[in-house]
Amino acid sequence: MRQTRLLGLLALLLAFASPAFADALVDNVNGYTVREDGRLFRFTGMILDDDGRVKQLLGRRDRRPERPRYLLNGRGRTLIPGLVDAHGHVMGLGFGAIQLDLSDTNSLEEAQRRIAEYAAANPSPRWIVGRGWNQERWGLGRFPTAADLDAVVGDRPVWLERVDGHAGWANSAAMREAGVTAQSAAPEGGRIERAGTGRNAAPTGIFVDAAMSLVGQAVPPPLPVQRDRALVEAQRILLSNGITAVADMGTSLEDWNTIRRAGDQGRLSVRILSYASSVPEMISVAGIRPTPWLYDGRLRMVGVKLYLDGALGSRGAWLKQPYRDAPEERGLPLVSDTVLKNLMSRAAMDRFQVAVHAIGDAANAELLAAIEDLSDTYEGDRRWRVEHAQIIDPADLARFSRHGIIASMQPVHQTSDRTMAEARMGLDRLQGAYAWRSMLDHDVPLAFGSDFPVESPNPFHGLAAAISREDSEGQPPGGWLPQQRVSLEQAFAAFTRGGAYAGFAEDVIGTLEPGRMADFLFIDRDIFEITDQRQLRETRVLETWMAGRKVWEREE
Repeated sequence: MRQTRLLGLLALLLAFASPAFADALVDNVNGYTVREDGRLFRFTGMILDDDGRVKQLLGRRDRRPERPRYLLNGRGRTLIPGLVDAHGHVMGLGFGAIQLDLSDTNSLEEAQRRIAEYAAANPSPRWIVGRGWNQERWGLGRFPTAADLDAVVGDRPVWLERVDGHAGWANSAAMREAGVTAQSAAPEGGRIERAGTGRNAAPTGIFVDAAMSLVGQAVPPPLPVQRDRALVEAQRILLSNGITAVADMGTSLEDWNTIRRAGDQGRLSVRILSYASSVPEMISVAGIRPTPWLYDGRLRMVGVKLYLDGALGSRGAWLKQPYRDAPEERGLPLVSDTVLKNLMSRAAMDRFQVAVHAIGDAANAELLAAIEDLSDTYEGDRRWRVEHAQIIDPADLARFSRHGIIASMQPVHQTSDRTMAEARMGLDRLQGAYAWRSMLDHDVPLAFGSDFPVESPNPFHGLAAAISREDSEGQPPGGWLPQQRVSLEQAFAAFTRGGAYAGFAEDVIGTLEPGRMADFLFIDRDIFEITDQRQLRETRVLETWMAGRKVWEREE
């Protein structure tokens, strides 16, 4: 009898330990969500059904259930929907957490010290792999070289990706193992930096865009256990920053298998909208249609990510006019117009969504023309995505409003790139750069993200940049090209409903309206009462909830 009572008490306690039951009540909150019209809606309570979806939002005077099966007292804290990062790289974030990370180094010398320390502390594996270097942040005035790496690690191969992922830095040992010599030719869409002129000049150790494969193919692939660990770290980082859903841009087959493995084992918390890294991998995973939602709405392959050009930092972005600081260069398209449209068409014919990386003004113009050509063939709600859309010729801005094009943009790129962009192009050619307000003025759907691990995944940094166009130090005062600022309400919509809409997921996530998943955050301040962007940057997530269940809590 005593054992029966104990079991009964245990069952009762377990029932009250989980909030995802019918008529669960989250009450006494300072709640905000975004309506369908993009406006903020305030509430003080929320009823959840037994599937972890929002059943009803309550105002202060609305009647509460008399006997909810679960009651969560929010203690007056601010509650907002889980944030949606519309452009990130999940496994890249995880590997950045477990490999060598140079993203916070401020000089070549500091980077060299970090590399030497890492090599000493990690005698295996033999290859040293990492990312995050940025010669612009270092104020180096040039690309680093193999000799710079050889000076600190000469007996093991070293391969380090630039912060934007569009260039790689190899030491001499890495080039030897990859078989790279002075006679090696860069593939189409790539560039080898050389010491001197002429094709047979010696490689310096820097490989841009498609040329990265010359060394990358020699790097031993991560083991499954390393991939699993990276995904665990990525989810921890995202949930701690309030990111409950992400568009994973460039999911490889190995990435997909890692995420599926986590889903099979019940270890998948963040919702992932997957965009395959190539058309063949898209077909290999999904077949003839985007996949359904898997693992209770945690994973779906919705489309493919394509690349049209590189990045400004490595002068790979494709420009209409030459770079101001390198008059002999204009960047380069990574694929021809014909190949681009063939790839887009192959995806679109089976209803896969197409997302294309375009940074330079020439690349964006080429992509817009391709969408215009294909839209008569592939009609309906396609939501063509332009990823980054950083440098736009003002004459091309109005073209974004046609054919349901989505501008998937990252506000933190503007504050990080400002001085570099001016050096690359000059201010007079940047009037359509990072043009968030212009996109909204042309009724273009706007989806915000961070492009992590290129930038921090912290969405409050992105919100602060979007409303101020000032960096963390408040520079430049009043904002850079301030006419492109947006309101906090607009930025918040782009980080919630906008990100969901961009991935055909607005019926599942992005808002706390009835019928959507109860993915929400408790944060340490009312961000809509803040006027100083630096205070907004300092916002901390206290708790992260997915489908009405707490999945992360800050340890004080």
